[in-house]
Order: sequence, then C-alpha cells, then structure tokens
Amino acid sequence: MVPQAYNKNRVKQGLDNAALKTACYIIITVFALLCLFPFALMITSSFMEEKEIISEGFKLFPKKFTTSAYEFLLSNPKKLIDSYKVTIIITVAGTFFGLFFMSMTGYVLNRKDFKYRNFFSFFIYFTTLFSGGLIPSYILMVRYLGLKNSILSMILPSLMSAWSIFLMRNFMRSVPDSMYESATIDGAGDFRIYWQIYMPLSIPALATVGLFQALGYWNQWYNAMLYIESAEKFPLQYFLQKMVNQANVQFLISKGIVIDASELPSQSIKMATAVVATGPIILLYPFVQRYFISGLTVGAVKG
Repeated sequence: MVPQAYNKNRVKQGLDNAALKTACYIIITVFALLCLFPFALMITSSFMEEKEIISEGFKLFPKKFTTSAYEFLLSNPKKLIDSYKVTIIITVAGTFFGLFFMSMTGYVLNRKDFKYRNFFSFFIYFTTLFSGGLIPSYILMVRYLGLKNSILSMILPSLMSAWSIFLMRNFMRSVPDSMYESATIDGAGDFRIYWQIYMPLSIPALATVGLFQALGYWNQWYNAMLYIESAEKFPLQYFLQKMVNQANVQFLISKGIVIDASELPSQSIKMATAVVATGPIILLYPFVQRYFISGLTVGAVKG
C-alpha cells in the first residue's frame, strides 16, 4: 500500500509540474508576442499608403502595400550609405576604445594595493550626480579641443560611463586575488595580468557594457546636431531625422513633382526610418544575449 500511495503522489506531482510548465510557457509566449507586436506593426506600417494611415490608422494587415516610403529614403542612396559608414565607424571605434578604457579603469579601482582608488572612485561617482551642463561642454569641445565638425566630437563625449566603470569594477571583484598573486610571482606585469587574466574572465561584463555602448553610439544624433556641419559626416540617426523633416510638399515641388498632400508618405516614412535605423543593431543582440544577464546581475550585486 505504501509504494502504491507513493506512486500516486509521484504521478500527481508530475502532473502538477507539467501543468505549471505549460502555464509558464503560455505566459512567456504571450509576453513575447506582445513584445514583438510593436516591431511587426512598425514594419507593416512602413509599407502602408498615407491615405489608409490617415483614415484607418496603423494596421498589421494593410489593404495595399507600397514602397513609396523606402523610395523616398533611397532617393539619395549615396548619402544614406555615407551615414551608415559614419555610424558604423563611431559605433565600432567608440565601443572598442570605451570598453578598453573602462575595463582598465575598473581593473585599477579593483586593486586593493592602489592607494588612491577610493579617492578616484568618489570623483567618478560624483559625475553621476552633477555635470557641467551643455554650454561648458560645448565650449570645451569647440574652443579648447577644436572638434567642431569632427567625427571625434561624436565619440569622445560618450566614450566612458561612470555606471559602466563601476559595473566592470564590481565584476572584476569576482576574480580571485590568488590568480593575481600567482601571476605576480611568475613575473607578470599589471598590464599583462589585466589583458591575459582579467579580460578573458570578464567577457560577460564586457558584453553587457559593450551592448549599452554600441546602442548609445548607434542612436547618436544629438552631438551631431551640435558639432557636425558637413552632410557627409552625418550619422544615420541624424540623417534620417533630416530626411523625415524634408518629407513635405515643398521638397517634392523642388524636384518637379506635383502630388496631393494626402498622398505624401510622411507617416510611413517615420516607420521606414525606424526600420532602417533599428534593423542592423537588432542583429547584434543574439551574439551577446547569453552574456547579458550574467554580466548585468553579477556586476550589480557585488558591493
């Protein structure tokens, strides 16, 4: 009787676990579909006619598909390609050098034998509470650094983040001090220890910080508006913003085109610009997704 009752309990427990897993899968699936819905709506709306958007709003299944919004964006393909190049350059360069400098800073602040680590940690943290403001930053970039109309003006202001430095420092605290001591006994210098020991072990943190850094540079437009004058140096986001602002009747008339204002794809152009801008960077996330959660949580819970 005891084995039979035990088996019944095991079967009941197994059914309960299966029901719980099924419910969890259903909830996660619904949540995933809700997250994907805005992206699907954005893509389908970029192929909608302007009249249909005005009369019926954005829809997942438009009555008629049109590529007029993309034709408008590709009306000057050379400038679009140039803006992509500029964005890729500032994203790759800013992310690489940002990770390099922030990881080195985190490594130094983590070293207990560094006498002034608390002193520098305070000043780095202080920048999260107060900033000089826009006018001093502009004067510094233009008058003293001479970076007006320079690509560096879009890289340097976002090169390092206090939050990312502390995340790197906290993550490196999880590396045992015995590894540093062993490498020191073997004659390794600080930079070699940092590069060959701490960096390979900090890949989750590097992936997390790198994703935030890359997203920030990819969406760069504000610094371009302040410092960039030449059209060939416009990043993608700023170029697309100017394209949306130019989507009016006067622009088309200047090209010798006569069109009804209600047919002008101004709303679908906004959706098309979002597709063009977000599409490539979305492809980056699957490569760092497995490191993202571990790097974020480990760097956050360490003191």
